[in-house]
Amino acid sequence: MIFRRKIYDSLSEWKKLEGSRALLVEGARRVGKSTVVEAFGRNEYKSYVLIDFGKCSSTVKQAFENYLSDLNSLFSILSIEYKTELYERDTLFIFDEVQLFPRAREAIKYLVADGRFDYVETGSLVSINENVKDILIPSEERRIKMYPLDFEEFCWAVNENELLEYIKKCFNEHRPLLQELHKRAMRLFREYMIIGGMPQSVAAYLNGSIRNILAADREKKDILALYRSDIMKIKGAYRNKVVTIYDQIPSLLSRHEKRVVLNKVEKNSGFADFETTFFYLADSMIANVCFNCTDPNVGLALNENRTYVKCYMGDTGLLLSHTFSDNVESDEGTLGEILGGKLSVNEGMFYENLIAQMLVANGHKLFFYTRYNELSKHNDIEIDFLISDGSKTKTKVFPIEVKSGERYSYTSLKRFMDTFSSRVGGGYLIHPKNYSEKDGITFLPCYMAFLL
Repeated sequence: MIFRRKIYDSLSEWKKLEGSRALLVEGARRVGKSTVVEAFGRNEYKSYVLIDFGKCSSTVKQAFENYLSDLNSLFSILSIEYKTELYERDTLFIFDEVQLFPRAREAIKYLVADGRFDYVETGSLVSINENVKDILIPSEERRIKMYPLDFEEFCWAVNENELLEYIKKCFNEHRPLLQELHKRAMRLFREYMIIGGMPQSVAAYLNGSIRNILAADREKKDILALYRSDIMKIKGAYRNKVVTIYDQIPSLLSRHEKRVVLNKVEKNSGFADFETTFFYLADSMIANVCFNCTDPNVGLALNENRTYVKCYMGDTGLLLSHTFSDNVESDEGTLGEILGGKLSVNEGMFYENLIAQMLVANGHKLFFYTRYNELSKHNDIEIDFLISDGSKTKTKVFPIEVKSGERYSYTSLKRFMDTFSSRVGGGYLIHPKNYSEKDGITFLPCYMAFLL
């Protein structure tokens, strides 16, 4: 099952460069990189050659080793090996799982300079970065990130185009949805939260006349096992720490602050002991890492405090299956409770994880803010996320709080907006209720968060 993906448009834009750069598609395992790139090659070129370096013959690998100074021979071997005719400026070479054969990535420099064909590389990002010690990274390579299906892509997959356009229209016009359509949109949001955006999970869910939540859950648990297997292959001494954080992500997010208190994870530990761990999880795109911003001002990254960190799963559907991983197969009743908005456990962790996922998919880096009050001996401001408008001169910051229930207070959000009033462009409270505005705050239904 092939889904409509936004990255396809980015590939089309890249093709207009007419061979001046190769493209490296970065992403976590199983987000659909190979599928979309092969579809692109099939649709947009007269021919394409997919070289999977996890399966290709020794003849192919030896050709890259022996014939980079004789590209005519290299192309002849590849054409014969893959039984594909090559057309100048109309053939795409796809280097799939390129991390398994770094020599091919190094060859990009010479292949792009030759100029006859186009080249796209795909692979597991961490493995790509770990296998570069003995090669020259090509400057002729452009990078692009690929994420799980975002909420809009999920709506396309489940054939909710009309509801999606209505949500966009209401967001742009600053008005609530009709109540019955709001209920339907909330159910769609929870559906996305359960299934997630991993293509195999979505395909399993949609396979057949009845949507199958448990089939999707099985696919997600297979992916989680694959991620853990990848982690166990880490050669560095930090492997055990990565396993520890990966296994504990659900319990870390179930806490009120959701911040990783490293001393509780491992006694007498600090951020320096786990820095490589968080780098691995973020660079592999298994997780979305969120750092504390100590001074919400121009350039949020300039004021980040990396010793205060939150760690979200890159896909919320995976988080949900990870949370209930003790069950051989997640209980259908529990998943039904989530779909109906009646889950008794901490639903807030899934909401917050999903908002983080939506922000990252839209290009935002993740930051949060807390302020400790010495008099009361507790945090008197806790802001889940901070985003900025990207202005180079008069940057405005937008604080975001996420609420999973319909009863809540927003004292922290108001206090933040009053404290930093000259820097704030507006505030968002993301919740399960319909759209409204009050006290300078936009109360945004969670299904609209993908539009921020």
